[in-house]
Amino acid sequence: MARILVIGGYGVFGGRLTERLAAETSAEILVAGRSLEKAAAHCRRKGGKPVRIDRDGDIFNEIALLEPTIVIDAAGPFQAYGKDRYRIAEAAIAAKAHYIDLADDSAFVAGIGTLDDSAKAAGVAVISGASSVPAISAAALDELTQGLSAVSLAGSAILPGNRVPRGLSVLRAIVGQAGRPLHVWRGGNWTDTTAWGDLRRFTLEARGVAPLEGRLASAIGAPDLILFPERYGVRSALFHAGLELKTLHLGLWLLALPVRFGLVRSLGPLAGRLGRMAGWLARFGSDRGGMVAYAVGRDSAGRAVDRRWTLIAEAGDGPQVPPTPALLLALKLMNGAGLTAGASPAVGLLTLSEIEIGLSPFRIRFDRSEKPAAPLLERVLPEGFATLPQSWCRLAEIHDIDRFEGMASVERGVGLSARLIGALFGFPSAAPAVFVSVTKEKTTSGEKWTRRFGTKSFVSHLSRKPDDGPGVLRERFGPFSFLLRLSAERGRVAWPVQSGRVLGVPLPRALMPRSETVEYEGADGRFCFDVKISMPLAGLIVRYRGWLEPASPPHGLSRTGSPAAAPSSIHLPAAQSDQPAPVAPEAASTISGRAGISGT
Repeated sequence: MARILVIGGYGVFGGRLTERLAAETSAEILVAGRSLEKAAAHCRRKGGKPVRIDRDGDIFNEIALLEPTIVIDAAGPFQAYGKDRYRIAEAAIAAKAHYIDLADDSAFVAGIGTLDDSAKAAGVAVISGASSVPAISAAALDELTQGLSAVSLAGSAILPGNRVPRGLSVLRAIVGQAGRPLHVWRGGNWTDTTAWGDLRRFTLEARGVAPLEGRLASAIGAPDLILFPERYGVRSALFHAGLELKTLHLGLWLLALPVRFGLVRSLGPLAGRLGRMAGWLARFGSDRGGMVAYAVGRDSAGRAVDRRWTLIAEAGDGPQVPPTPALLLALKLMNGAGLTAGASPAVGLLTLSEIEIGLSPFRIRFDRSEKPAAPLLERVLPEGFATLPQSWCRLAEIHDIDRFEGMASVERGVGLSARLIGALFGFPSAAPAVFVSVTKEKTTSGEKWTRRFGTKSFVSHLSRKPDDGPGVLRERFGPFSFLLRLSAERGRVAWPVQSGRVLGVPLPRALMPRSETVEYEGADGRFCFDVKISMPLAGLIVRYRGWLEPASPPHGLSRTGSPAAAPSSIHLPAAQSDQPAPVAPEAASTISGRAGISGT
């Protein structure tokens, strides 16, 4: 008879896993953990055989004596496993048992490939991350990215209800990260952000159930952040998690500020106390939670689309989601269904249909959706966008954040009024040659552009209103806002200023800036610009000329490529389908014309 050893088998997720294993298999289920009393209490209610195991003890000998067919680690927190983090997996390999874990730690899951040779030699499968992330998120994205010729953005978010139980391991994982640096792949580069920062709102919708509206979520570590840049060739990979009660979510954000500013090393030691405090609010909120996975890219017709897979769990069934991939993989191993020996993250091993079927006994709904996701400037120029040069379109393709670099020369007006106006807008100082960068970031209302010339930078916000007609674009520099009307003809773009306001008050014609800008593709394929801004009473304010090119490779990573300076070695199974190289719109060879104040 097969024997499955589940470490942490009486916890929030492990308990649900052992209950289902006992009900759905003929295997002997060993419910293990440090407390034999808790294991026995669980077995009396749900079935299985209680076993005491301490992963910090003689784990090799303890596992060998039990002679399991499969070892599942559902304990955690995997962030705290230390230098010998793979001791349980290594003990399983030594006992010639398959190994599965529910790890959600990026480094832990991404580094499991270091055991590949020993797992193959023992003839066993070693699978890490058989949980919501990355197993379910990868299965969803494998389906969502089918047929997309270029995927710019891939991400997911988990939003549990406040009334569902939260294990101490989960709390330690979240609280221990809050405020600490988080390594993320955004805009085709590795960069650092802050865990439990990047605050966003998510609304999850599925047919047949009420939506989850306006749930807060913050960036937090997950295996997806390391695995998905390579797997899907994206320019940005995101993961967010949230607490239903805004009081708890924002409270943790505030508590993390001392960590962020280096005053406290970690909130990890407070996890238990914070968990008890959260328990005081357990009667508030709901027992409804959800998960969403999303991908933004170009379909076969060249249209930018946002595809989403949504899960909404009701009646407290959310905790059934994380252990389901481990259950399904254990069943596959017992049935000999196509899993080969070796060590890898739990991506590409389950289909989304298999996961949905595995969750069908519970009050969980699923939905798929697709909506247009044209970037801001394509929405401004819906008819002319595809006729513009490739370099111009590349600078307009913003679905998260991107950075462009080059060189420029800068001239400044010499009159007193010209100098004062230039200083007011933050325009760069005069220089014959200066390094220039432009960072474009998608926002809820449009895009934020940060232009940096040497050490000097200035920022503007670009947006459209729902009823704006073709060509209309709005740009704001602090208290100043301008209405622009873009047009594209024969590969030319014009950005004329139609009107301006300061603090909402219309600017008179005498104070209206005039922008003369030429944007064109140079002979070497670079995006080139010549921006001249003047005013009737002040003359020349600033003129800057130069070129820009992407600061990172043309489109993220290929499916077989590797992110530069990736934080861990990664062993991945092949994705379910290959994506061809990105397709840029057909472009004319040059572009020239007049542009508005927002010209690059």
